[in-house]
Amino acid sequence: MAESPLLTTPLGAPPPADDGWRQTHLGRLMGHALRRFDARVLQLMARNVEVPLALSNLAARDQVSAAHIHITRHLSLGGDRLGDLAERAGMTKQAMGTLVDQCVAWGLVTREADALDARARRVRFTPTGLAWLQAFRDAVAQAEAEFRAEVGNDVATVVAIGLEAYASGL
Repeated sequence: MAESPLLTTPLGAPPPADDGWRQTHLGRLMGHALRRFDARVLQLMARNVEVPLALSNLAARDQVSAAHIHITRHLSLGGDRLGDLAERAGMTKQAMGTLVDQCVAWGLVTREADALDARARRVRFTPTGLAWLQAFRDAVAQAEAEFRAEVGNDVATVVAIGLEAYASGL
């Protein structure tokens, strides 16, 4: 079996002539696809008439980012402690705290006392946040339908099955 040119190139030597792999490897393609998908979801949410106007305007002016979608994706309907929410989103507690602060200011979530621990606070959706969550659900469904229309139903199904298996560690 031939060794990889990257493993045999001495330090300081010019890289191999063929470095197109850096633009087309699976991780990069998944990253581009995720950014495109999230951008489309935010665009659709900005146009949703059920979303409060102030939130639509924030989304339309790119004030709401894919990072804010972490709260939408990961906050349970019953509410969560900040640390649990951050862990599910794969973020630090501090970074999630900043996002929660912004979402509190926008009226999407609230911080409430935790009934099980007087020292803790729970992050919960507000009624406005629940409308935002429904808009997110609608936008995801439309973006998925657009993806299926663009690549074909069979390819979309294989991609979904493959990503689900890969994400679960199978």
